[in-house]
Amino acid sequence: MDNKVAAVILGAGKGTRMKSDKPKVLMPVCGKPMIKHIIETLETIPVDEIVTVISPEGDAVAQMVSPYKTCVQEAQLGTGHAVNCARYLLKDFTGPILVVFGDTPLITKQTFERSIAKVKEGYAVVVLGFRPQDAGRYGRLVMNGDKLERIVEFKDATDAEKAIDFCNSGFMAFDGKYLFEILARIGNQNAAGEFYLTDAVEVAQQMGLKCTAFEGAPQEVASANTLEELAQLEEFALARK
Repeated sequence: MDNKVAAVILGAGKGTRMKSDKPKVLMPVCGKPMIKHIIETLETIPVDEIVTVISPEGDAVAQMVSPYKTCVQEAQLGTGHAVNCARYLLKDFTGPILVVFGDTPLITKQTFERSIAKVKEGYAVVVLGFRPQDAGRYGRLVMNGDKLERIVEFKDATDAEKAIDFCNSGFMAFDGKYLFEILARIGNQNAAGEFYLTDAVEVAQQMGLKCTAFEGAPQEVASANTLEELAQLEEFALARK
């Protein structure tokens, strides 16, 4: 396996629920845009390539992440589709590829490094899980020992699966040798007609590849969709300092 590491940051989300014209990933936590926190943590590993997926109106995000590369997601067709937009920039990349949501600024260097190590151990898909106080509407991680069997969205979960408290944080790492082949096999036969990155686990299993998940702290995986959640992120960040 190539020792180089790449990261894809999903940064095409709009800030509408934040009541702002700003792209969501540019909203500040401790005076710094969320996406900047992520990039600075990735630089400490360090990673060799960082690609940010932006919306067609994402010029401000492109400027913020410069000199790193960006690619445009022309239509919002789901998280799997968003990552696939980076294919032409990373198609020859065979090392670990981290996929990070741009509104999760508190994931630590240690967690990124742990996911890279898991990929190097031979896992094609690695998911960061966590156990929230209220599992609520999070997707559930269905484990069999160390093996991650599938990610079940809350709305599709059986009562037994809803009782699982090990939840999907959204952060994933992939073996670059397989990432784009996995993405190419993800379908959009769902109510939203979108290509979900979470379906990568099932697809990888069908390809005979290994998947796993490990646990992170709930504060670390916190994300922000609303101003209230943004304020909570700020609290977590200050507590960490």
